[in-house]
Amino acid sequence: MFLTAGILAILVYTQGMKVEIPIVSTKYRGFAATYPIKMMYVSNIPVILASALTANFVFIGQMFWSQFNPRNNNAFMNFLVQFDPTAPSSPIGGIIYYVTPPRGLEIVAQDPLRAVGYVIFMVAIVIVFGRLWVELGGLSPKKAAQNLLDADVQVPGFRRSNKPIETLLNRYIPSVTIIGSAILGLIAGVSDVLGVFGTGIGILLSVDILINYYNQLVKEQVEVVMPRLGALLGRS
Repeated sequence: MFLTAGILAILVYTQGMKVEIPIVSTKYRGFAATYPIKMMYVSNIPVILASALTANFVFIGQMFWSQFNPRNNNAFMNFLVQFDPTAPSSPIGGIIYYVTPPRGLEIVAQDPLRAVGYVIFMVAIVIVFGRLWVELGGLSPKKAAQNLLDADVQVPGFRRSNKPIETLLNRYIPSVTIIGSAILGLIAGVSDVLGVFGTGIGILLSVDILINYYNQLVKEQVEVVMPRLGALLGRS
């Protein structure tokens, strides 16, 4: 329980970390605000994709194991995956064994290398999915710059065109994508390894839902003054 509370506190703290870029309206004189680039810029999508990937690894591994290596006597298949013939629910060897979490400190103590390998795998794969999500999900610096222009705002000191604003956003978005993805992967991996209540992905989703409700309230308040800017900030 204390582990869960500690991880929740870390999540809430990191969710509040952000870089704020000042913006002003080009339509409403005197209106000024900030465009936040959060540390968790990629949200939880990369972690969800990573969890789905590991689940598919196990499922496919079970299929191949049952067809080609049910007695664990195939050297090549043993390198990929091994299951206990008496209880084929989780891997006991092979590459897939190291990309599935050893849930609980007792299991970790029996094979700490597996725990380390799983956490490293989660951090690496979440970073990969995070970078892909930024490009495919419309969160890239180029797209974010266009969104700002479409919302009738500009950054003070920069010309109101895509290239200068994109250059500014390029200073932050690639960095927070990698750092935020690494933090998310580390939290999810360690939570799974320590066997915290709700699992790593469950805790991440719970915090994300609560913060999204708060952001929705802020968005609704901003939309009263500037509907287009409110929609933009709601996506940030």
